[in-house]
Amino acid sequence: MIKKTNRRTRIDWITFSISGGFLVLFLVMSLLNKELMGEWISSSFDFSVTFFGAFWQVLLLATFVVGVWLALSTYGKVKLGKMDRPENGWFRWVSMILCTLLASGGVFWAAGEPIYHFLTTPPLFDEEMTSAQAVVPGLAQSFFHWGFTAWACLGTVATIVLMYAHYHKGYPLKPRAILYPMVGKKIFNKKSFIGATADIVSVIAVAAGTIGPIGFLGLQVGYALNYLFNIPDTIFTQSLVIIFLITIAAISAASGVDKGIQLLSRLNVGFAVALMIGMLILGPTLFIIDSFIGAEAFQIQNFLRMSLYRQDSSWLGYWTVFFWGWFLGFGPAMAMFISRISRGRTIRELILAVAIIAPIVSNFWFAVVGGSGLFYELESPGAVSTALNETGMPAAVMAIMEQVPFGMVMAAGFLIVTVIFVATTADSMSYSVAVMITGDTHPPRVLRVFWALLFGGIAATLLGIGESSIQTLQNFIVVTAVPVSLLLLPPVWLAPKVAKRMAREQGLITEKSVPVSDKEKEYKIS
Repeated sequence: MIKKTNRRTRIDWITFSISGGFLVLFLVMSLLNKELMGEWISSSFDFSVTFFGAFWQVLLLATFVVGVWLALSTYGKVKLGKMDRPENGWFRWVSMILCTLLASGGVFWAAGEPIYHFLTTPPLFDEEMTSAQAVVPGLAQSFFHWGFTAWACLGTVATIVLMYAHYHKGYPLKPRAILYPMVGKKIFNKKSFIGATADIVSVIAVAAGTIGPIGFLGLQVGYALNYLFNIPDTIFTQSLVIIFLITIAAISAASGVDKGIQLLSRLNVGFAVALMIGMLILGPTLFIIDSFIGAEAFQIQNFLRMSLYRQDSSWLGYWTVFFWGWFLGFGPAMAMFISRISRGRTIRELILAVAIIAPIVSNFWFAVVGGSGLFYELESPGAVSTALNETGMPAAVMAIMEQVPFGMVMAAGFLIVTVIFVATTADSMSYSVAVMITGDTHPPRVLRVFWALLFGGIAATLLGIGESSIQTLQNFIVVTAVPVSLLLLPPVWLAPKVAKRMAREQGLITEKSVPVSDKEKEYKIS
Protein backbone atom coordinates (compact mmCIF):
# COMPACT_ATOMS: atom_id res chain seq x y z
CA MET A 1 0.00 0.00 0.00
CA ILE A 2 1.23 3.46 -0.82
CA LYS A 3 1.40 5.62 2.27
CA LYS A 4 1.03 9.33 2.45
CA THR A 5 4.06 11.43 3.01
CA ASN A 6 4.29 14.94 4.29
CA ARG A 7 4.66 17.06 1.23
CA ARG A 8 3.96 20.58 0.17
CA THR A 9 0.63 21.04 -1.57
CA ARG A 10 1.13 21.32 -5.31
CA ILE A 11 -1.27 22.99 -7.67
CA ASP A 12 -2.01 21.19 -10.92
CA TRP A 13 -1.43 24.15 -13.19
CA ILE A 14 -2.59 22.32 -16.31
CA THR A 15 -6.03 21.62 -14.82
CA PHE A 16 -6.16 25.10 -13.29
CA SER A 17 -5.24 26.87 -16.53
CA ILE A 18 -7.43 24.90 -18.93
CA SER A 19 -10.56 24.81 -16.74
CA GLY A 20 -10.20 28.44 -15.64
CA GLY A 21 -9.36 29.51 -19.18
CA PHE A 22 -12.41 27.69 -20.53
CA LEU A 23 -14.70 29.52 -18.09
CA VAL A 24 -13.14 32.87 -19.00
CA LEU A 25 -13.56 32.02 -22.70
CA PHE A 26 -17.23 31.26 -22.10
CA LEU A 27 -17.59 34.65 -20.44
CA VAL A 28 -15.73 36.50 -23.22
CA MET A 29 -17.80 34.80 -25.93
CA SER A 30 -20.98 35.76 -24.08
CA LEU A 31 -19.81 39.37 -23.90
CA LEU A 32 -18.92 39.50 -27.59
CA ASN A 33 -21.97 37.76 -29.04
CA LYS A 34 -24.48 36.34 -26.56
CA GLU A 35 -26.96 35.41 -29.34
CA LEU A 36 -24.44 33.26 -31.21
CA MET A 37 -23.21 31.74 -27.95
CA GLY A 38 -26.80 30.94 -27.02
CA GLU A 39 -27.36 29.19 -30.35
CA TRP A 40 -24.21 27.06 -29.96
CA ILE A 41 -25.11 26.03 -26.43
CA SER A 42 -28.73 25.37 -27.39
CA SER A 43 -27.64 23.04 -30.19
CA SER A 44 -25.24 21.26 -27.87
CA PHE A 45 -27.97 20.98 -25.26
CA ASP A 46 -30.34 19.35 -27.76
CA PHE A 47 -27.61 16.91 -28.78
CA SER A 48 -26.89 16.02 -25.14
CA VAL A 49 -30.56 15.43 -24.30
CA THR A 50 -31.19 13.38 -27.46
CA PHE A 51 -28.18 11.07 -27.32
CA PHE A 52 -27.40 10.90 -23.61
CA GLY A 53 -30.81 11.26 -21.93
CA ALA A 54 -31.59 7.53 -21.85
CA PHE A 55 -28.05 6.73 -20.69
CA TRP A 56 -28.36 9.20 -17.80
CA GLN A 57 -31.68 7.73 -16.73
CA VAL A 58 -30.26 4.20 -16.63
CA LEU A 59 -27.03 5.40 -14.98
CA LEU A 60 -28.82 7.12 -12.10
CA LEU A 61 -31.12 4.17 -11.54
CA ALA A 62 -28.19 1.71 -11.59
CA THR A 63 -26.22 3.90 -9.18
CA PHE A 64 -29.10 3.91 -6.70
CA VAL A 65 -29.75 0.16 -6.99
CA VAL A 66 -26.07 -0.77 -6.53
CA GLY A 67 -25.75 1.63 -3.60
CA VAL A 68 -28.78 0.14 -1.80
CA TRP A 69 -27.53 -3.39 -2.50
CA LEU A 70 -24.15 -2.54 -0.96
CA ALA A 71 -25.84 -1.04 2.10
CA LEU A 72 -27.97 -4.14 2.67
CA SER A 73 -25.13 -6.61 2.07
CA THR A 74 -22.28 -7.64 4.35
CA TYR A 75 -20.22 -4.92 2.68
CA GLY A 76 -22.43 -2.34 4.38
CA LYS A 77 -20.40 -2.81 7.55
CA VAL A 78 -17.17 -1.68 5.87
CA LYS A 79 -15.70 1.43 7.51
CA LEU A 80 -14.47 4.13 5.18
CA GLY A 81 -11.51 6.47 5.50
CA LYS A 82 -9.30 4.33 7.78
CA MET A 83 -10.81 5.87 10.90
CA ASP A 84 -12.56 3.97 13.69
CA ARG A 85 -14.86 6.78 14.83
CA PRO A 86 -16.59 9.39 12.61
CA GLU A 87 -15.13 12.88 12.54
CA ASN A 88 -18.59 14.48 12.55
CA GLY A 89 -21.75 13.70 14.53
CA TRP A 90 -24.90 12.63 12.66
CA PHE A 91 -26.65 16.04 12.68
CA ARG A 92 -23.51 17.93 11.68
CA TRP A 93 -22.70 15.38 8.97
CA VAL A 94 -26.20 15.19 7.44
CA SER A 95 -26.50 19.00 7.62
CA MET A 96 -23.43 19.44 5.43
CA ILE A 97 -24.75 16.83 2.99
CA LEU A 98 -28.20 18.45 2.82
CA CYS A 99 -26.80 21.90 2.11
CA THR A 100 -25.44 20.82 -1.26
CA LEU A 101 -28.05 19.58 -3.73
CA LEU A 102 -31.01 21.05 -1.84
CA ALA A 103 -29.17 24.36 -1.66
CA SER A 104 -28.92 24.52 -5.45
CA GLY A 105 -32.61 25.23 -5.85
CA GLY A 106 -34.44 24.01 -2.79
CA VAL A 107 -36.47 27.12 -2.08
CA PHE A 108 -37.62 28.33 -5.47
CA TRP A 109 -37.88 24.94 -7.19
CA ALA A 110 -39.80 23.68 -4.15
CA ALA A 111 -42.33 26.48 -4.59
CA GLY A 112 -42.63 26.46 -8.37
CA GLU A 113 -42.09 22.94 -9.68
CA PRO A 114 -45.08 21.26 -7.95
CA ILE A 115 -47.36 23.97 -9.33
CA TYR A 116 -46.04 23.44 -12.86
CA HIS A 117 -46.70 19.70 -12.64
CA PHE A 118 -50.10 20.36 -11.08
CA LEU A 119 -51.15 22.72 -13.86
CA THR A 120 -49.79 20.43 -16.61
CA THR A 121 -49.82 16.83 -15.44
CA PRO A 122 -46.58 14.97 -16.35
CA PRO A 123 -47.11 12.93 -19.54
CA LEU A 124 -46.62 9.60 -17.77
CA PHE A 125 -49.75 10.35 -15.73
CA ASP A 126 -51.51 12.50 -18.30
CA GLU A 127 -55.06 11.30 -17.93
CA GLU A 128 -58.39 12.83 -17.10
CA MET A 129 -58.43 13.84 -13.47
CA THR A 130 -59.89 16.52 -11.26
CA SER A 131 -57.78 19.30 -9.81
CA ALA A 132 -57.68 17.57 -6.44
CA GLN A 133 -56.51 14.33 -8.07
CA ALA A 134 -53.68 16.14 -9.88
CA VAL A 135 -52.04 17.14 -6.57
CA VAL A 136 -50.40 13.80 -5.80
CA PRO A 137 -48.89 13.09 -9.27
CA GLY A 138 -47.64 16.69 -9.51
CA LEU A 139 -46.00 16.59 -6.11
CA ALA A 140 -44.64 13.06 -6.68
CA GLN A 141 -42.91 14.16 -9.89
CA SER A 142 -41.14 16.90 -7.94
CA PHE A 143 -40.22 14.37 -5.26
CA PHE A 144 -38.72 12.13 -7.95
CA HIS A 145 -36.59 14.91 -9.45
CA TRP A 146 -35.13 15.77 -6.04
CA GLY A 147 -35.33 12.26 -4.60
CA PHE A 148 -33.53 8.96 -4.27
CA THR A 149 -31.78 8.63 -7.64
CA ALA A 150 -30.86 12.32 -7.78
CA TRP A 151 -29.08 12.13 -4.44
CA ALA A 152 -27.55 8.71 -5.10
CA CYS A 153 -25.57 9.98 -8.11
CA LEU A 154 -23.94 12.65 -5.94
CA GLY A 155 -22.18 10.71 -3.24
CA THR A 156 -22.63 6.94 -3.01
CA VAL A 157 -20.68 4.53 -5.25
CA ALA A 158 -18.26 7.22 -6.49
CA THR A 159 -17.58 8.26 -2.89
CA ILE A 160 -16.71 4.68 -1.92
CA VAL A 161 -14.17 4.46 -4.75
CA LEU A 162 -12.70 7.88 -3.98
CA MET A 163 -12.31 7.17 -0.26
CA TYR A 164 -10.60 3.88 -1.04
CA ALA A 165 -8.14 5.48 -3.47
CA HIS A 166 -7.36 8.44 -1.19
CA TYR A 167 -7.56 7.29 2.42
CA HIS A 168 -6.82 3.57 1.99
CA LYS A 169 -4.25 3.77 -0.82
CA GLY A 170 -2.83 7.25 -0.23
CA TYR A 171 -3.42 8.75 -3.68
CA PRO A 172 -4.52 12.38 -4.31
CA LEU A 173 -8.23 13.13 -3.88
CA LYS A 174 -9.00 14.10 -7.47
CA PRO A 175 -11.78 13.17 -9.91
CA ARG A 176 -9.31 10.93 -11.75
CA ALA A 177 -9.13 8.78 -8.60
CA ILE A 178 -12.59 7.45 -9.55
CA LEU A 179 -10.83 5.49 -12.31
CA TYR A 180 -8.00 4.15 -10.12
CA PRO A 181 -9.44 0.64 -9.52
CA MET A 182 -9.85 0.22 -13.28
CA VAL A 183 -6.69 1.90 -14.64
CA GLY A 184 -4.27 1.60 -11.74
CA LYS A 185 -1.76 4.08 -10.33
CA LYS A 186 -0.78 5.32 -13.79
CA ILE A 187 -3.97 7.42 -13.76
CA PHE A 188 -2.12 9.79 -11.36
CA ASN A 189 0.78 10.25 -13.74
CA LYS A 190 1.21 13.90 -14.75
CA LYS A 191 1.23 12.84 -18.40
CA SER A 192 -2.00 10.85 -18.12
CA PHE A 193 -4.34 12.31 -20.72
CA ILE A 194 -7.36 10.46 -19.32
CA GLY A 195 -6.57 11.62 -15.79
CA ALA A 196 -6.12 15.26 -16.81
CA THR A 197 -9.33 15.16 -18.87
CA ALA A 198 -11.29 13.72 -15.93
CA ASP A 199 -10.09 16.53 -13.65
CA ILE A 200 -10.66 19.32 -16.18
CA VAL A 201 -14.19 18.36 -17.22
CA SER A 202 -15.15 17.89 -13.56
CA VAL A 203 -13.95 21.39 -12.65
CA ILE A 204 -15.79 22.96 -15.59
CA ALA A 205 -19.01 21.06 -14.83
CA VAL A 206 -19.14 21.92 -11.15
CA ALA A 207 -18.21 25.55 -11.88
CA ALA A 208 -21.09 25.86 -14.37
CA GLY A 209 -23.43 24.13 -11.94
CA THR A 210 -22.46 26.55 -9.17
CA ILE A 211 -22.37 29.78 -11.19
CA GLY A 212 -25.89 29.10 -12.49
CA PRO A 213 -27.60 29.04 -9.06
CA ILE A 214 -25.60 32.11 -7.98
CA GLY A 215 -26.88 34.02 -11.03
CA PHE A 216 -30.45 32.87 -10.51
CA LEU A 217 -30.19 33.84 -6.85
CA GLY A 218 -29.39 37.40 -7.92
CA LEU A 219 -32.57 37.44 -10.03
CA GLN A 220 -34.67 35.79 -7.33
CA VAL A 221 -33.52 37.90 -4.39
CA GLY A 222 -33.75 41.07 -6.49
CA TYR A 223 -37.42 40.27 -7.14
CA ALA A 224 -38.02 39.42 -3.47
CA LEU A 225 -36.42 42.65 -2.22
CA ASN A 226 -38.59 44.63 -4.59
CA TYR A 227 -41.69 42.74 -3.44
CA LEU A 228 -40.97 43.06 0.28
CA PHE A 229 -39.26 46.44 0.59
CA ASN A 230 -39.85 48.22 -2.75
CA ILE A 231 -36.12 48.17 -3.50
CA PRO A 232 -35.68 48.62 -7.29
CA ASP A 233 -35.03 45.29 -9.00
CA THR A 234 -32.06 46.37 -11.13
CA ILE A 235 -28.76 44.90 -12.26
CA PHE A 236 -27.10 46.95 -9.51
CA THR A 237 -29.30 45.40 -6.82
CA GLN A 238 -28.78 41.89 -8.20
CA SER A 239 -25.02 42.42 -8.32
CA LEU A 240 -24.99 43.64 -4.71
CA VAL A 241 -26.83 40.49 -3.69
CA ILE A 242 -24.19 38.35 -5.43
CA ILE A 243 -21.35 40.35 -3.83
CA PHE A 244 -22.92 39.84 -0.39
CA LEU A 245 -23.43 36.13 -1.06
CA ILE A 246 -19.90 35.55 -2.32
CA THR A 247 -18.43 37.46 0.63
CA ILE A 248 -20.16 35.01 2.97
CA ALA A 249 -19.06 32.05 0.83
CA ALA A 250 -15.45 33.27 0.62
CA ILE A 251 -15.19 33.76 4.40
CA SER A 252 -16.73 30.33 4.96
CA ALA A 253 -14.45 28.66 2.40
CA ALA A 254 -11.41 30.36 3.93
CA SER A 255 -12.35 28.95 7.33
CA GLY A 256 -12.40 25.41 5.96
CA VAL A 257 -14.72 22.42 6.23
CA ASP A 258 -14.30 22.00 9.99
CA LYS A 259 -15.25 25.58 10.76
CA GLY A 260 -16.97 27.83 8.23
CA ILE A 261 -18.71 25.29 5.99
CA GLN A 262 -19.81 23.20 8.95
CA LEU A 263 -21.13 26.24 10.85
CA LEU A 264 -22.97 27.65 7.84
CA SER A 265 -24.55 24.27 7.09
CA ARG A 266 -25.82 23.78 10.65
CA LEU A 267 -27.12 27.35 10.74
CA ASN A 268 -28.88 26.83 7.42
CA VAL A 269 -30.54 23.57 8.43
CA GLY A 270 -31.65 25.18 11.69
CA PHE A 271 -33.29 28.07 9.78
CA ALA A 272 -34.90 25.67 7.32
CA VAL A 273 -36.34 23.50 10.11
CA ALA A 274 -37.72 26.59 11.84
CA LEU A 275 -39.38 27.70 8.59
CA MET A 276 -40.84 24.23 8.00
CA ILE A 277 -42.32 24.18 11.49
CA GLY A 278 -43.69 27.69 10.96
CA MET A 279 -45.29 26.71 7.66
CA LEU A 280 -46.76 23.57 9.19
CA ILE A 281 -48.32 25.53 12.05
CA LEU A 282 -49.48 28.56 10.07
CA GLY A 283 -50.26 26.79 6.79
CA PRO A 284 -52.53 23.90 5.77
CA THR A 285 -51.03 21.37 8.20
CA LEU A 286 -53.18 18.32 7.46
CA PHE A 287 -53.08 18.93 3.70
CA ILE A 288 -49.26 19.08 3.78
CA ILE A 289 -48.94 15.86 5.78
CA ASP A 290 -51.52 13.99 3.69
CA SER A 291 -49.94 15.21 0.44
CA PHE A 292 -46.45 14.22 1.57
CA ILE A 293 -47.49 10.69 2.51
CA GLY A 294 -49.64 10.25 -0.60
CA ALA A 295 -47.04 11.63 -3.02
CA GLU A 296 -44.21 9.64 -1.43
CA ALA A 297 -46.23 6.44 -1.74
CA PHE A 298 -47.15 7.35 -5.34
CA GLN A 299 -43.48 7.95 -6.18
CA ILE A 300 -42.38 4.62 -4.68
CA GLN A 301 -45.22 2.79 -6.44
CA ASN A 302 -44.26 4.30 -9.82
CA PHE A 303 -40.52 4.56 -9.20
CA LEU A 304 -39.36 2.35 -12.08
CA ARG A 305 -41.83 3.86 -14.54
CA MET A 306 -40.73 7.38 -13.67
CA SER A 307 -37.05 6.39 -13.83
CA LEU A 308 -37.23 4.83 -17.30
CA TYR A 309 -40.01 6.85 -18.99
CA ARG A 310 -38.94 7.72 -22.57
CA GLN A 311 -42.07 8.71 -24.51
CA ASP A 312 -42.13 12.52 -24.47
CA SER A 313 -38.56 13.58 -25.30
CA SER A 314 -39.25 17.33 -25.23
CA TRP A 315 -40.79 17.12 -21.75
CA LEU A 316 -37.91 14.95 -20.54
CA GLY A 317 -35.38 17.45 -21.88
CA TYR A 318 -37.12 20.29 -20.06
CA TRP A 319 -37.49 18.40 -16.78
CA THR A 320 -36.03 14.99 -15.88
CA VAL A 321 -33.03 14.86 -18.23
CA PHE A 322 -32.19 18.50 -17.48
CA PHE A 323 -32.10 17.75 -13.75
CA TRP A 324 -30.09 14.56 -14.27
CA GLY A 325 -27.51 16.45 -16.33
CA TRP A 326 -27.25 19.17 -13.70
CA PHE A 327 -26.80 16.71 -10.84
CA LEU A 328 -24.33 14.53 -12.75
CA GLY A 329 -22.20 17.61 -13.36
CA PHE A 330 -22.03 18.08 -9.59
CA GLY A 331 -21.23 14.38 -9.11
CA PRO A 332 -17.41 14.24 -8.84
CA ALA A 333 -17.17 17.40 -6.73
CA MET A 334 -19.98 16.26 -4.45
CA ALA A 335 -18.43 12.81 -4.08
CA MET A 336 -15.13 14.44 -3.11
CA PHE A 337 -16.81 16.76 -0.62
CA ILE A 338 -18.75 13.90 0.97
CA SER A 339 -15.53 11.84 1.06
CA ARG A 340 -13.89 14.61 3.05
CA ILE A 341 -16.63 14.73 5.71
CA SER A 342 -17.43 10.99 5.94
CA ARG A 343 -14.31 9.41 7.43
CA GLY A 344 -15.20 6.76 9.98
CA ARG A 345 -18.64 6.14 8.50
CA THR A 346 -19.67 2.73 7.20
CA ILE A 347 -20.88 2.13 3.66
CA ARG A 348 -24.34 1.48 5.12
CA GLU A 349 -24.37 4.84 6.93
CA LEU A 350 -23.15 6.62 3.79
CA ILE A 351 -25.89 5.16 1.57
CA LEU A 352 -28.54 5.69 4.25
CA ALA A 353 -27.62 9.36 4.74
CA VAL A 354 -27.10 10.32 1.10
CA ALA A 355 -29.58 8.14 -0.81
CA ILE A 356 -32.39 7.72 1.75
CA ILE A 357 -32.44 10.35 4.52
CA ALA A 358 -31.43 13.36 2.40
CA PRO A 359 -34.08 12.61 -0.29
CA ILE A 360 -36.84 12.15 2.27
CA VAL A 361 -35.93 15.44 3.97
CA SER A 362 -35.85 17.14 0.55
CA ASN A 363 -39.24 15.69 -0.32
CA PHE A 364 -40.75 16.88 2.94
CA TRP A 365 -39.36 20.36 2.27
CA PHE A 366 -41.05 20.28 -1.14
CA ALA A 367 -44.28 19.10 0.47
CA VAL A 368 -44.24 21.97 2.97
CA VAL A 369 -43.40 24.73 0.48
CA GLY A 370 -44.93 23.39 -2.73
CA GLY A 371 -47.77 21.59 -0.96
CA SER A 372 -48.87 24.86 0.62
CA GLY A 373 -48.88 26.44 -2.83
CA LEU A 374 -51.02 23.60 -4.19
CA PHE A 375 -53.51 24.03 -1.35
CA TYR A 376 -53.93 27.76 -1.96
CA GLU A 377 -54.15 27.19 -5.72
CA LEU A 378 -56.97 24.67 -5.13
CA GLU A 379 -58.75 27.07 -2.79
CA SER A 380 -58.42 30.01 -5.15
CA PRO A 381 -57.32 29.17 -8.73
CA GLY A 382 -54.68 31.64 -9.88
CA ALA A 383 -53.55 32.53 -6.36
CA VAL A 384 -50.07 31.15 -7.09
CA SER A 385 -50.12 30.14 -10.76
CA THR A 386 -50.78 33.66 -12.06
CA ALA A 387 -47.63 35.07 -10.47
CA LEU A 388 -45.65 31.97 -11.47
CA ASN A 389 -46.68 32.17 -15.13
CA GLU A 390 -46.18 35.92 -15.39
CA THR A 391 -42.91 36.33 -13.46
CA GLY A 392 -41.39 32.91 -12.86
CA MET A 393 -40.07 30.93 -9.92
CA PRO A 394 -39.20 33.86 -7.60
CA ALA A 395 -42.83 35.04 -7.67
CA ALA A 396 -44.16 31.63 -6.61
CA VAL A 397 -42.63 31.86 -3.12
CA MET A 398 -43.98 35.36 -2.55
CA ALA A 399 -47.41 34.38 -3.86
CA ILE A 400 -47.54 31.49 -1.39
CA MET A 401 -46.42 33.71 1.48
CA GLU A 402 -49.24 36.15 0.70
CA GLN A 403 -51.71 33.46 1.74
CA VAL A 404 -50.00 32.56 5.03
CA PRO A 405 -50.49 34.44 8.35
CA PHE A 406 -47.44 36.61 9.09
CA GLY A 407 -46.62 36.24 5.43
CA MET A 408 -44.11 39.10 5.33
CA VAL A 409 -42.11 37.58 8.19
CA MET A 410 -42.16 34.16 6.54
CA ALA A 411 -41.16 35.64 3.18
CA ALA A 412 -38.20 37.41 4.79
CA GLY A 413 -37.24 34.10 6.43
CA PHE A 414 -37.29 32.32 3.09
CA LEU A 415 -35.17 35.11 1.64
CA ILE A 416 -32.52 34.61 4.32
CA VAL A 417 -32.55 30.83 3.95
CA THR A 418 -32.18 31.11 0.18
CA VAL A 419 -29.08 33.29 0.48
CA ILE A 420 -27.48 30.98 3.05
CA PHE A 421 -28.44 27.91 1.00
CA VAL A 422 -26.66 29.16 -2.11
CA ALA A 423 -23.73 30.43 -0.03
CA THR A 424 -23.21 26.92 1.33
CA THR A 425 -23.20 25.57 -2.23
CA ALA A 426 -20.66 28.20 -3.30
CA ASP A 427 -18.32 27.59 -0.37
CA SER A 428 -18.45 23.78 -0.48
CA MET A 429 -17.96 23.70 -4.26
CA SER A 430 -15.11 26.25 -4.04
CA TYR A 431 -13.48 23.92 -1.56
CA SER A 432 -14.09 20.91 -3.82
CA VAL A 433 -12.59 22.61 -6.88
CA ALA A 434 -9.53 23.59 -4.83
CA VAL A 435 -9.18 19.95 -3.79
CA MET A 436 -9.52 18.82 -7.42
CA ILE A 437 -6.64 21.06 -8.43
CA THR A 438 -4.34 20.08 -5.56
CA GLY A 439 -5.46 16.56 -4.60
CA ASP A 440 -5.13 17.69 -0.97
CA THR A 441 -8.05 17.70 1.49
CA HIS A 442 -6.57 20.87 3.00
CA PRO A 443 -5.99 23.05 -0.08
CA PRO A 444 -4.48 26.53 0.29
CA ARG A 445 -6.92 29.11 1.64
CA VAL A 446 -6.16 31.56 -1.15
CA LEU A 447 -7.16 28.95 -3.73
CA ARG A 448 -10.51 28.28 -2.03
CA VAL A 449 -11.28 32.00 -1.85
CA PHE A 450 -10.17 32.53 -5.47
CA TRP A 451 -12.73 30.07 -6.82
CA ALA A 452 -15.52 31.52 -4.69
CA LEU A 453 -14.73 34.99 -6.03
CA LEU A 454 -14.45 33.68 -9.61
CA PHE A 455 -17.89 32.02 -9.37
CA GLY A 456 -19.46 35.24 -8.14
CA GLY A 457 -17.64 37.44 -10.64
CA ILE A 458 -18.75 35.37 -13.65
CA ALA A 459 -22.35 35.19 -12.37
CA ALA A 460 -22.52 38.97 -11.85
CA THR A 461 -21.00 39.65 -15.27
CA LEU A 462 -23.46 37.32 -17.00
CA LEU A 463 -26.33 39.10 -15.24
CA GLY A 464 -24.96 42.37 -16.56
CA ILE A 465 -25.09 40.97 -20.11
CA GLY A 466 -28.72 39.94 -19.62
CA GLU A 467 -30.90 37.27 -18.06
CA SER A 468 -30.67 35.21 -21.27
CA SER A 469 -26.96 34.66 -20.55
CA ILE A 470 -27.82 32.94 -17.28
CA GLN A 471 -30.34 30.81 -19.20
CA THR A 472 -27.56 29.93 -21.66
CA LEU A 473 -25.38 28.89 -18.74
CA GLN A 474 -28.21 26.70 -17.46
CA ASN A 475 -28.19 24.81 -20.77
CA PHE A 476 -24.40 24.71 -20.68
CA ILE A 477 -24.61 22.90 -17.31
CA VAL A 478 -26.28 19.97 -19.06
CA VAL A 479 -23.71 19.96 -21.88
CA THR A 480 -20.81 19.69 -19.40
CA ALA A 481 -22.49 16.64 -17.86
CA VAL A 482 -21.80 14.51 -20.96
CA PRO A 483 -18.10 13.75 -20.26
CA VAL A 484 -18.68 13.70 -16.49
CA SER A 485 -21.40 11.05 -16.84
CA LEU A 486 -18.87 8.79 -18.58
CA LEU A 487 -16.57 9.27 -15.58
CA LEU A 488 -19.36 8.31 -13.15
CA LEU A 489 -20.22 5.08 -14.96
CA PRO A 490 -17.27 2.86 -13.83
CA PRO A 491 -18.03 3.22 -10.06
CA VAL A 492 -21.29 1.33 -10.65
CA TRP A 493 -19.28 -1.89 -10.98
CA LEU A 494 -16.04 -0.78 -9.30
CA ALA A 495 -17.63 0.12 -5.94
CA PRO A 496 -18.67 -3.50 -5.18
CA LYS A 497 -15.14 -4.70 -6.06
CA VAL A 498 -13.61 -2.06 -3.81
CA ALA A 499 -16.10 -2.82 -1.02
CA LYS A 500 -15.20 -6.53 -1.19
CA ARG A 501 -11.50 -5.69 -1.01
CA MET A 502 -11.99 -3.47 2.08
CA ALA A 503 -14.32 -6.02 3.71
CA ARG A 504 -11.59 -8.65 3.35
CA GLU A 505 -8.98 -6.26 4.81
CA GLN A 506 -11.25 -5.48 7.77
CA GLY A 507 -11.98 -9.14 8.45
CA LEU A 508 -15.67 -8.93 7.59
CA ILE A 509 -15.35 -11.70 5.03
CA THR A 510 -12.82 -14.49 4.56
CA GLU A 511 -11.13 -15.94 1.52
CA LYS A 512 -13.26 -19.04 2.04
CA SER A 513 -16.57 -17.18 2.17
CA VAL A 514 -15.77 -15.11 -0.92
CA PRO A 515 -13.17 -16.85 -3.10
CA VAL A 516 -10.62 -14.67 -4.83
CA SER A 517 -10.36 -15.34 -8.54
CA ASP A 518 -7.05 -15.44 -10.34
CA LYS A 519 -8.15 -12.38 -12.28
CA GLU A 520 -8.84 -10.44 -9.10
CA LYS A 521 -5.47 -11.40 -7.65
CA GLU A 522 -3.92 -9.57 -10.58
CA TYR A 523 -6.50 -6.78 -10.41
CA LYS A 524 -5.15 -3.36 -9.74
CA ILE A 525 -7.12 -2.73 -6.58
CA SER A 526 -5.44 -5.70 -4.87
